[in-house]
Amino acid sequence: MSSQCEVTGKQAAGAEMSLFERYLTVWVFLCIVAGIGLGQFFPGVFRFIGGLEVAQINLPVALLIWLMIIPMLLKIDLHALAGVRAHWRGVGVTLFVNWAVKPFSMALLAWVFIRGVFAPWLPADQIDSYIAGLIILAAAPCTAMVFVWSSLSRGEPHFTLTQVALNDTIMVFAFAPIVGLLLGLSAITVPWATLLLSVLLYIVVPLVIAQVLRRALLRHADGPARLKHTVDALGPVSLVALLATLVLLFGFQGEQILAQPLIIAMLAVPILIQVFFNSGLAYLLNYAVRSPHCVAGPSALIGASNFFELAVATAIVLFGFQSGAALATVVGVLIEVPVMLAAVAVVNRTRGWYERRPGVPSYEECCPAAAPATDG
Repeated sequence: MSSQCEVTGKQAAGAEMSLFERYLTVWVFLCIVAGIGLGQFFPGVFRFIGGLEVAQINLPVALLIWLMIIPMLLKIDLHALAGVRAHWRGVGVTLFVNWAVKPFSMALLAWVFIRGVFAPWLPADQIDSYIAGLIILAAAPCTAMVFVWSSLSRGEPHFTLTQVALNDTIMVFAFAPIVGLLLGLSAITVPWATLLLSVLLYIVVPLVIAQVLRRALLRHADGPARLKHTVDALGPVSLVALLATLVLLFGFQGEQILAQPLIIAMLAVPILIQVFFNSGLAYLLNYAVRSPHCVAGPSALIGASNFFELAVATAIVLFGFQSGAALATVVGVLIEVPVMLAAVAVVNRTRGWYERRPGVPSYEECCPAAAPATDG
């Protein structure tokens, strides 16, 4: 078990951004253009795809979401939960920000900007849906990209792995209640049966499948190598599935976007504010409790990033392809990479200031497993 955790920790430490990940914003923009164009020229095709539903679950999207999520969850070793005590202060800070602050701060920002400041320029019948999408986006901590952010910020890989495994476990039980509570407080009808079904389909089942497949691969003598090969092979499949889902979404959203092109910019404002607020809060709380910098960095980034694949799936299931909720979650995908790279840069450039605090261990003392990197 410890060897599995060690292998996964090393993989996390060496995580690098692939071509798709580095230019994710560009690909999303191209999907917007492609989706809108295809939606205008082939509306019947999109209506047919939208009608392929069973119990409010769109079957093509369900397949695409599984192709997105399962490869990401393969990276997660739930045995890493045994390491929670090693960096308990950083774990505590991240849990507090992820589950007690981020969903509620996003709900507040959504109410202020979408129902208040920007309301005159948004379609009135979609305002509640936009708010719902933003809440859903903030209710699930990121699962996959945080390994990249952790590596770029010289994060302690075992802390990152432990935190992600813990968040995934909590998400099974906390995602639906938090989303339901905040939607209720926003006076938005909560379809509880559909919400619980989405948790089962897009969290529980993929997590079980990924863990069964992971254990099957690791049973072999060259198990770690097989696991790495499988994760690497499925990585492009996951990203292609994400992009295909976005094309479908924008095929349905085209008319609304063409009518009001500033909608995306207005939805981006609360997302940007909540990312910097929550990452800054997590970073400063770790500073206050004297967590080492290689824990504070990934803690701040895990506290700010979102599991946007799950958010997109849940928004589609609850409100449909053509909803403002689905569009709001996609905006999170659009700005994920540039905004998180900005947060990484702040973490790296303030390392000297952070480690001058008395009682904070130096990087070399407590994080020898973290991959070397240059500041900036």
